[in-house]
Amino acid sequence: MSRPVIGISTYQDQARWGVWEMPAVLLPAGYPRLVRAAGGLAVLLPPDDAEDAARDTVAALDGLVIAGGADVEPARYGAVADPRTGPPARERDAWELALIRAAVEQEVPLLGICRGMQLLNVALGGTLVQHLEDHTGGLGVFGSHPVIPVPGTAYADAVPETAMVPAYHHQAVDRLGGGLVASAHAPDGTVEAVELPGRASPVLGVQWHPEMGEDTRVMAALVRAAGERSSRSPRTPDRRSPAPRMPVG
Repeated sequence: MSRPVIGISTYQDQARWGVWEMPAVLLPAGYPRLVRAAGGLAVLLPPDDAEDAARDTVAALDGLVIAGGADVEPARYGAVADPRTGPPARERDAWELALIRAAVEQEVPLLGICRGMQLLNVALGGTLVQHLEDHTGGLGVFGSHPVIPVPGTAYADAVPETAMVPAYHHQAVDRLGGGLVASAHAPDGTVEAVELPGRASPVLGVQWHPEMGEDTRVMAALVRAAGERSSRSPRTPDRRSPAPRMPVG
């Protein structure tokens, strides 16, 4: 059986290699490495036009990962930017929100990581806390803290015990988006995982960075679901199913 194809969102930034310095599509190597370790075939998704391109892109995948990165623009959830919120990445916000909507609509297994979890919440009408303390190890250094699963959730099925996770974020879920439930918390009460129950394919977000650790269970759950979905029906742009109402913002 071929490995499930897992798309991972990327971003564009100025980069330098060899004699070249120019805009490049970037993604930390930990993401595709984690997908491979979990049994998937990783493909990188460069930013493209939103909506139509996102639907076609997702239709070609067995599973989707929305990667971590810059702060979500507060205007996306109707808030004024806090002085500690980073500069907006509007094109990336638009592209990744379109990918999330397409994945939910097409029942493609979805995993949001850090920023990806926050975007999932925003896509479903939720809001974010723009700044909190003590969820990093310092500037440019990953911290570590325990995450406590909520019994009975899909996340708890994958990781049933309290686990130490690598974390680097200063924003988090505030009001949950429509249909989402919290499936893990940090000791300080921060929502560390969210999911959309009652779906044929999993929709999960985690606030930490599994690609920076050794635990493959969260990604393995996505890859397993992607493989099961692929075996049920071939990839096709016409695959659609009802989805929660998601605001366009």
